[in-house]
Amino acid sequence: MSDTDPAAAPAPAASALPALRHRLSTRIISLSLAVLLVVLGMISGTLWLSWKLEGAGAAINDAGSLRMRANRVAIELALAHVGRANDLAAQAQALDTTLALLKKGDAARPLFLPDEPAIHAQMTRVTHDWQQRLRPLAVAGASPAAYIAALPGFVAQADRLVGMIEHDSARKTDLLRLSQTALALMACIGTVAVIYLLYLWIILPVLRLQDGLRRMAAREFSLRLPVESRDEFGTLSEGFNRMAGELQGLYHDLEARVAQKTAELERHNRDLETLYEMAAFLNQAPDAEAMAQGFLARVMRQFDADGGSVRVLDSRHGRMHLLAAAGLPAALAEADSCASANGCHCGDATREAVIAIVDLREAARAGAADETPCGRDGFQSLAAFRIESQRGATGMFALHFRAPRKLPPSDRQLLQTLAQHLGTALEHLRLSATARQLAVVEERNLVAQGLHDSIAQGLNYLNLQVQLLDDAVARDDLAETRELVPMLRHGLEESYQDVRELLNNFRSRLGTGELRPAVEETVERFRRQCRTEAALAIDERGGAWPLSPEQQLQVLFILQEALSNVRKHAMAAHVAVALSHGRDFRLVVQDDGEGFDPDELATRADAHIGLSIMRERAARLGAQLHVQASPGSGVRIELVLPAGSHGAARRDRSANPITSLTLPSETQP
Repeated sequence: MSDTDPAAAPAPAASALPALRHRLSTRIISLSLAVLLVVLGMISGTLWLSWKLEGAGAAINDAGSLRMRANRVAIELALAHVGRANDLAAQAQALDTTLALLKKGDAARPLFLPDEPAIHAQMTRVTHDWQQRLRPLAVAGASPAAYIAALPGFVAQADRLVGMIEHDSARKTDLLRLSQTALALMACIGTVAVIYLLYLWIILPVLRLQDGLRRMAAREFSLRLPVESRDEFGTLSEGFNRMAGELQGLYHDLEARVAQKTAELERHNRDLETLYEMAAFLNQAPDAEAMAQGFLARVMRQFDADGGSVRVLDSRHGRMHLLAAAGLPAALAEADSCASANGCHCGDATREAVIAIVDLREAARAGAADETPCGRDGFQSLAAFRIESQRGATGMFALHFRAPRKLPPSDRQLLQTLAQHLGTALEHLRLSATARQLAVVEERNLVAQGLHDSIAQGLNYLNLQVQLLDDAVARDDLAETRELVPMLRHGLEESYQDVRELLNNFRSRLGTGELRPAVEETVERFRRQCRTEAALAIDERGGAWPLSPEQQLQVLFILQEALSNVRKHAMAAHVAVALSHGRDFRLVVQDDGEGFDPDELATRADAHIGLSIMRERAARLGAQLHVQASPGSGVRIELVLPAGSHGAARRDRSANPITSLTLPSETQP
């Protein structure tokens, strides 16, 4: 709409809302207050009449009791005349009290005479008749006959008083019923009036607005509502009419906007489909060349490019190596200018933080077309994008167009995103190759440790036995020779068994709960191999979580290496092996042999490889290896695996396939 449209201009503050006297809320509040005042007035009147009737009823009761009390005085007077006990004074006083109470009234009961002059005059006559005629006869002790003769006149006056009060109460009762009937009629009429006014003020405007919205939903934008009041609904009607006018104006270009949004949505869907397809392909590509070739083919097909290339950056030498090319002459793909990171527009794309878009026609007009290899081969437009990874710029890819082509920002953003996906995939391939190399190195290291723990030690033992045999043969000691030959045969058999176990254990591992039998077998083999007495104590009463097979295997290797050191170096008479699995896993190997000086061992050039292997295996477990040794006091080796390391070690090995490689158990002759 135009900026000068008066309908669009903001309304003054004074007219933003209807005037106070025209507001719907003002009318509703006024009507409610009027109805409330009328109802309260009627209710107050009925309550006043009820209160009056209640006081008159009490007056009727007390006035009727005057006859009974006057008769009671006559009885007491007769009793006094014959000399019997009586209560004459109390009865006379009670009648006086009743007359005084009727005349005075009691608002608390309530008790009062109706506000009628005739009733009050009759009350005066009743009081005068008692005070002047009957009371003197009762107090003076006159004969009962005189009192009884005067009594009918007093009773008649009291009856007349009661009748007058009853007549006034009956009139007020009729008035109370009439007021209640009027209140009921007023309630009915007021309800109808309120409903009608609410219909006029609220329901009818709401129905008009509802009908207007329904017709507006049916695209009847020419509809206008009548503005018949200056209240809130009048303001709503004016706003509805303004909204209808604006919608009528906006509907004319709505179809164009819908078509534009639909095209944008289709483009977004196409971009998402392209990204999904590209991500799926990059995750399945076997090598970098196939990945780059497939990537380039898909991008060229998506953007109708006539040629393209993917190059990786050698930042140390400032060169770009061709990884894939399509649609380009061989001379252009292998051009020396494109091989240098500073030689052409492709090299600029690896240095700029944004996409480099070059129109080669402008270079041709400037006389520099001969200096651009792409321009010499007939390409008029070039789009180059940087390939990035976490290490920074790793290369670029370019699209070549033979016709003038300018990519919109959305296509540039999509191509830049695709370049980032390609960079991530190439980096993933590089890291995977590095991981495989590390796995090979680690596997070789583990194989070397396995050979040291088994075959090398067995061969070393056989070498010692052969030297002893050579000495025995040189001395012509036939008895010792006969003793050594079976030991050599037994050593060869166990070395052969070591080789078989080594090959078998590279393809197997210990299962959960198999550590104890393996430890017992290792100790038993040690007993067969040397004369050192070996004691084994296993305590598994802690109920802790069992070690994983990989952890069990490493523990077994450490035990085998420790026993091998005892057999080869300790010259011990006794060795004790203790294994406990409580809160922490603990393995202790202690001998009473010659021992060694740790400081001297640390300074020797040929450090003990077996001790280094044990420390390496303990570090792989996440355990602590404590070695206590001194010359002449034996050696104590303690392996402690804290309770919190059990699950962590299992998770580390399940996450890294390299560390889950199983090595053979030690078999020594």
